[in-house]
Amino acid sequence: MAAMDWKEIGLMVGLEIHQQLDTNKLFCNCSSDVVSDDGEKFFRRLHTTRSELGATDVAAAAAAERARFYKYISPKGGSCLVERDEEPPHAPNAKAMEIALQICAMLGSEPVDEAHFMRKIVVDGSNTGGFQRTALLAMGGKVDGARIQTVCLEEDSCRKISDDAESVTYSLDRLGIPLVEIATAPDIRTPEQAKDVALAIGLLLRATGKVKRGLGTIRQDLNVSVKGGSRVEIKGVQDLRSVPLMVEAEAARQLKLVSVAAKLKERSASVHSEIIDITQVLAQSKSKVVASAFSSGGKILAVKLPGFAGVIEKGEHGAVAPRLGKELSAYAKTRAGVKGIFHSDELPAYGITEAEVASVRQHLTLGENDAFVMVAEKEKIARIALSAVIDRAKLALSGVPEEVRRALPDNTSEYMRPMPGAARMYPETDVPQIRISAEQFAKIKANLPESLDAKAKRFEQQYGLSAEIAKQIVRSGEFERFEFLARAAPSAIVARLMFNIIPELESKGNDVSRISDDAILAVFGALSEGKFAKEALPTVVAVLADGKPVAEALSGVGGASAGELEALVDKIIAEKIEFVRQKGEGAAGPLMGLVMKEMRGKVDGATINSTLARKIKEALAKQ
Repeated sequence: MAAMDWKEIGLMVGLEIHQQLDTNKLFCNCSSDVVSDDGEKFFRRLHTTRSELGATDVAAAAAAERARFYKYISPKGGSCLVERDEEPPHAPNAKAMEIALQICAMLGSEPVDEAHFMRKIVVDGSNTGGFQRTALLAMGGKVDGARIQTVCLEEDSCRKISDDAESVTYSLDRLGIPLVEIATAPDIRTPEQAKDVALAIGLLLRATGKVKRGLGTIRQDLNVSVKGGSRVEIKGVQDLRSVPLMVEAEAARQLKLVSVAAKLKERSASVHSEIIDITQVLAQSKSKVVASAFSSGGKILAVKLPGFAGVIEKGEHGAVAPRLGKELSAYAKTRAGVKGIFHSDELPAYGITEAEVASVRQHLTLGENDAFVMVAEKEKIARIALSAVIDRAKLALSGVPEEVRRALPDNTSEYMRPMPGAARMYPETDVPQIRISAEQFAKIKANLPESLDAKAKRFEQQYGLSAEIAKQIVRSGEFERFEFLARAAPSAIVARLMFNIIPELESKGNDVSRISDDAILAVFGALSEGKFAKEALPTVVAVLADGKPVAEALSGVGGASAGELEALVDKIIAEKIEFVRQKGEGAAGPLMGLVMKEMRGKVDGATINSTLARKIKEALAKQ
C-alpha cells in the first residue's frame, strides 16, 4: 500500500478498548472461565423493540431483518438462569465495580455520582435477552496524548460457536463476564499512534493485576475517518500488530469511496429502485451458478445502476484493494444471506458468456456508462439481496456511509450493520443505581497499583538493569513473568531469554508457546548447579520449543569439569606455542575462539577466559 500523508488526508482515530475483568460474572455468581461447548441446549428468536420515544434503532432493525433463529449452549458452572434470561440479574458484582473504578483512577477519569445500568439493544443473538447491560462510570483523563471520553462497565456477550444461513450457535460461558470499556476521543492522527495508545491502555489495565489474560480477553474497536469520509467503527481487532494495518486499510477504503462518489457525480449517476426479472434472458445459460439457481426453483433478478460502469470494478484473485463491488456484495450477504452477487464490471465470468452479458444489457436498456447487478436465488431472497444493493449504491453517490464493520484476518474489514443511534439505549429497571461517593473514590485512588514508570525505575534499581531494558520489559507487558523468572536466575539472563532468545526462535517459525515457565525454571536450576553454561541456553530452549522434555533438552549440553577444561587449554597452547611466544599474553583473545568451539555450552565463557590467561602465563614462564 502506498505511503499516505496522514495530515493531508485528515486521518482521525478513536479507540474503544474492551477488557475482561478477572472476577465472577457481573450479574450472578457463575465462574467467568470459558469452559466448554457442552451443556443444555435451547433456542430463541429475537425481535426489535421501540425506544421510550417510539423509535426503532436502525442497527437493531438491520440485524432482525435476517430473521435467523439462535441456538444456545448453557454449560454447567459457566452459566445459570440469569444468562438464559429466565431470572432477573443479581446485584452488580462489587469486586468488578471496585476494579473498574480503580482503572478510572489510573486513567485520571472523574467518576459520575451514580452509575445507572442501561439496556443496549442487540438482536444478533449474542445476548439471550436481546440487549446488553452497560453503565457509564467516569469521564475524562488522558493516555499517551489521547483524551479519554468515557469509561463504562458492561457485560460481555455470548461466545459464537458456529453459524449458517438459518441460525447461529452460541455458548453462554462468556455471557456476563465483566468488561471495562475505555473510549478515547478521536485524537489519534497516525496508524502507529493508534497502536501506541492501545498498547499504553493495555499495559495500564495489566498493571492492575486484576484483568484476564489470553486471546479474546481484550478487544480493540477502531473508529476511523478521513477528510471527506465518515466515522466508521471496526469491531473485534484482537492483535495489537493489526491495529495500524487496519487503520491504513480503512483510510484507503474511505479515500477510494470518496473518489468513487466524485466520479459518479461527474457522470450524474443514479440508482434505479426497480428490481427486474431477467430469468428468461439467461434461461439457456450454461453457467453452473445460474443452473443451480434454476434447479432449486430460483430466479435471476437484476437492478440498473446508470453511470456506474467501471466504478464497481472487478476483484482480482487474492486482492484486498478497496472496491465498490465488495461493498455491494457485503450488504447483500449480510441482509439476505446470499453467497454473492454478479455485477457487469466483472462479467463475462462464472460461465456467463459475453453474448449473454450483451443480452442482459439490451434487455435492461443500458448505455455505455451504465452497470447492472444481478442475483441468482429464490425470488424472495434475491429481492432482499438486491434491495440491499440498491441501498448501498445510493449511499455510494454521497461517499462514505457511517457504519459498523467487522475486522477480518487479512487486516481489512467488511460491512456488519448500520451505525446505531440514540434509540438503542434505554434504562435497565432490574438493576438498582449505584452511588459512587467521593470518599469511596478517594480511598481507591490512595491504593492504586504501581505505575508503569515507577515499575521501570524499580526494575533498574532492584535488578541492576539499564533504563532501556527496564522500559522494554515494562512496555512488553511481561513484567510479571520477568519478576517470576528473576527469582531463579540473574536478571540479565532472564532478560536475554525473554527478549532475544525466545523472539529469535519465534521469528524462525518455532512454536514458543510450548516453552512453559515450569520448564524454564527447571533449566535455570540446572544452570545454577553448573550442569551447563549460559552460552548453551539458546540450544536448550530451542529443544523445549520442539516440544521435548527438559531432560532431553539438557542431555546434549552437559558441563565439563575443571580438569577437562585445563587439559583442553594445555593441548591448544601446546599446538599453538609459536603463536603464544609471538603474541605473549595477547594470544588469549585469538585462542579463546578455539576453546569456545570445543567447550561452548559446557563451561562459562568467563571461566574459559580466566583459565586460558592463567595457562598462557604459565607457558610463557617456562620459556
